[in-house]
Amino acid sequence: MKKKCLVVTGGGDCPGLNAVIRAIVKRADMDKDWEIWGSYNAFNGLLESPIRLMRLDDTAVAGIHFKGGTIIGTTNKGGPFNWPVQLDDGNWQAFDVSDEMIKTMQKLNIQAVINIGGDGSQAISQKLYEKGVNIIGVPKTIDNDLSSTDMTFGYQTAVETATQAVDKLVTTAASHHRIFILEVMGRGAGWIALNAAIAGGAEACLIPEIPYRIDNLTKLLKTRSDGKSGFAVIVISEGAKPVGGEQAGYIANEPGYENFRLSGAGHRLAYELQKTGIAADVRVSVLGHLQRGGIPIAFDRILATSFGVKAFEMVLNQEFGKMVSYKYPEFVSVPILDAIKYYNYVKLDSALIHTARGIGMCLGE
Repeated sequence: MKKKCLVVTGGGDCPGLNAVIRAIVKRADMDKDWEIWGSYNAFNGLLESPIRLMRLDDTAVAGIHFKGGTIIGTTNKGGPFNWPVQLDDGNWQAFDVSDEMIKTMQKLNIQAVINIGGDGSQAISQKLYEKGVNIIGVPKTIDNDLSSTDMTFGYQTAVETATQAVDKLVTTAASHHRIFILEVMGRGAGWIALNAAIAGGAEACLIPEIPYRIDNLTKLLKTRSDGKSGFAVIVISEGAKPVGGEQAGYIANEPGYENFRLSGAGHRLAYELQKTGIAADVRVSVLGHLQRGGIPIAFDRILATSFGVKAFEMVLNQEFGKMVSYKYPEFVSVPILDAIKYYNYVKLDSALIHTARGIGMCLGE
């Protein structure tokens, strides 16, 4: 009987997920002792009744490497440690069903798991590893906020999408002499915003790592546009906040997803600017999930494919409890615990911040 390796894609979708899946299958085909299966919608496929698994073979993964999203679906709701169950009184309650899920995996002869996801998904990987599951992590997040790896796949595609948005806003801002605010993703780290702002030539960039002072921003903008001439583009991370303020958002009340959901950073900034009496018309564009979708660029396809090959080789070498890591120019393995220990913030003494300041970009300081 062949051994079974389960592939899981969890958290937000990301350009390059399908390339990882395809690479795992391709590499496994070179070792005839293994079959690759996928669980629909992260681990939820194992927890639902009936179970929802997909056989991943050459036919299933043919031509998927350039497609966005994931053929086995993904979710950031529920999961083995927070499974929502509706009670008799109609209320919902979350339960830890990890032991039951592990028993199901054992019955199915699943001897290894490759979990593709960000910090939340890898935290689940670590918990399952501590319960005895043979698990490998693959770092995935457009936010590039996982430590212990130089880069995560999907990030560069998101930056490209955000940069194209800045480019488009420049032309309409210039035509109408407006100030445009582009809100991009980035809960705790400003990697997407800062890279897109530099690449797109934005006048200002506000990121979570640097709380902004509205007065400093207003001074710059008044020199850029008076509503009759000139223009400006500001890129802001969804997690950016003013000095002494909090991130904009609300608490979600969905069963199994009682998290803080970011929303409104760009519109809050527009309101703050308008209160200062700035003459120029201020408009907001929220890029949102456009950053997650679409075709991955070549860099992310290559990175994702390399991650997939390395992940299955880690299965063969029984390097469980570890995550694939890109340490230029090599692909190595690191303990999952180390990978989720520290958040990958933009360091204020980094070359990227130095570059932004060097071209006169306002960071809200």
